[in-house]
Amino acid sequence: MSYIKKPKILRDNAKRNELGMTYTDYEGSMSTLCAGCGHDAITGAIIETVFDLNIPPHRMIKLSGIGCSSKTPAYFANQSHGFNAVHGRMPSVATGAQSANSQMYYIGVSGDGDTLSIGIGQFAHAIRRNLNMLYIIENNGVYGLTKGQFSASADIGSTAKKGAPNLQTPIDPCQMAISLGATFVARSFSGDREQLVPLLKSGLMHRGFALIDVISPCVTFNDHEGSTKSYIHTREHINEAVYTDYIHPLSEIKVDYPEGSTLEVDLHNGGKVILSKAHKNYSPVNRSDAIRSVRESDDRGEILTGLLYIDESQADFIENENTIETPLNELSYQNLCPGSEKLAKLQQRYK
Repeated sequence: MSYIKKPKILRDNAKRNELGMTYTDYEGSMSTLCAGCGHDAITGAIIETVFDLNIPPHRMIKLSGIGCSSKTPAYFANQSHGFNAVHGRMPSVATGAQSANSQMYYIGVSGDGDTLSIGIGQFAHAIRRNLNMLYIIENNGVYGLTKGQFSASADIGSTAKKGAPNLQTPIDPCQMAISLGATFVARSFSGDREQLVPLLKSGLMHRGFALIDVISPCVTFNDHEGSTKSYIHTREHINEAVYTDYIHPLSEIKVDYPEGSTLEVDLHNGGKVILSKAHKNYSPVNRSDAIRSVRESDDRGEILTGLLYIDESQADFIENENTIETPLNELSYQNLCPGSEKLAKLQQRYK
């Protein structure tokens, strides 16, 4: 993890958002990742996302586990709250933080190893609870910090840097998330910022658990010929399910797509997700269609990207648990501690 701050250079003509902030204001420490790492491209997309959405840094909470991917929160929004959890345990910290304060924007950044191996149980229950957060998987198919062993997302037949093939069936986080009831599931590529930024905006504004699985090649251990998560392989096999755009609630809504049908999905914050169907029979609001399409693409050796599934009708974690919406640190002492008499009455109910 790097704590070396980037030099702050402000130009007189620097672009500013509605808060008067520049891109530089949303940056973090200097990256210590390998030059060309897809994770740094994702960092840039996150910075563009929160800048365009005019999110005050102090309203964001950044969370991560362990791995190259989990360094990412250090590289953006250094004025935000953050917590670097132990391996695979980031969802528990996010759940506790959101129980205490549901008024923040939660961005969790994890990796395929952190999420799909030691953290798979926590990942599953965060989906099941419909935790209100944007969960980004920076997926490169290997353990970059421990010299490139295959991770649980490595495809059968994909070769390691020294030539050995992977023989184990991969875990697809998107299929898993859709089948477990996730209300927003998308896949993208770190090298496709035009697609990734609208997905990040939509996911962050979605009420509930929003998963974005981002193929992010490891230039050191998994960017060679034979790797199914290299830059070349991903670019050659990528297949967009739907074209996605996010319309801010304060923006004029314009829809103009020359090909295919268009679907508008209203988000709870007043914004819209605009979907233009690339596949004639694909529906991102039908769970069965989404799972089938992802599986069929996998069978053809394709990587299906875009917004794969969305459901805005489900209650989120805060609603289901009926927790108080006021942050706990804003409650009075009398509300937090109602006294021994009321506590005694409450205990009587359990006798």
